[in-house]
Amino acid sequence: MELHGRVALVTGGGRRVGRALAEALGRAGARVAVHYNSSSAGADEAVAAIRAGGADAAAFKANLVDASAIAPLIDAVVARFGGLDVLVNSAAVMERTPIGSVTAEQWDAMFALNLRAPFLLSQAAAPHLSARRGAIVNMADLAAFESWPAYVPHGISKAGIVQMTRALARVLAPTVRVNAIAPGAVLLPDDWDDASGEHLEQTTPLRRLGSPDDVVGAMLYLLGADYVTGETIIVDGGRHVRA
Repeated sequence: MELHGRVALVTGGGRRVGRALAEALGRAGARVAVHYNSSSAGADEAVAAIRAGGADAAAFKANLVDASAIAPLIDAVVARFGGLDVLVNSAAVMERTPIGSVTAEQWDAMFALNLRAPFLLSQAAAPHLSARRGAIVNMADLAAFESWPAYVPHGISKAGIVQMTRALARVLAPTVRVNAIAPGAVLLPDDWDDASGEHLEQTTPLRRLGSPDDVVGAMLYLLGADYVTGETIIVDGGRHVRA
């Protein structure tokens, strides 16, 4: 897929990895819809950066935990840009939820954002993507392939993203390709300390942490790889191959 002039929606595009993905699409010449919920300042900064680089961009607010907000978000993006070629499902939450402390409310909120919203967004976007032979890139997580004791619900939600990617790739073929990225330690959670980061670095086979640029590279590859669908690329410095 040639990205110049294409329309891309990035959910969670106002902060962290989502913002890096949105700005990278803008640098590639795409017209970018930057979704946000609470990160309005970051979304505005991403839009400004994309426009400064010569591409079109606009910010769109929606609470994706509210299922009724999803179809209107897709409709608003299509109305603003005239269509949709790329959907990047990046918005998610990662909460520390040790077993014994998980509440039903925590579970429901996490799954509503991490798994239900990407599915409903993909479903609502599918007719528009199909009309333009577009693509979906879902953000999974290394937690989909490992067992993290303090993040069990998070890992389950991200494992669901991996299976959703495979299923949608089959259902939406041949007109829409669907792939995913499972990042490892490319950005530490906001509440982690330096010691946690150093431990991750020393226990990663490549002996370093990653960066959002590593995820950007995987996204750009998947969008350009016209014969790849149903795959999840793990971007983790080799952590998943440890004994």
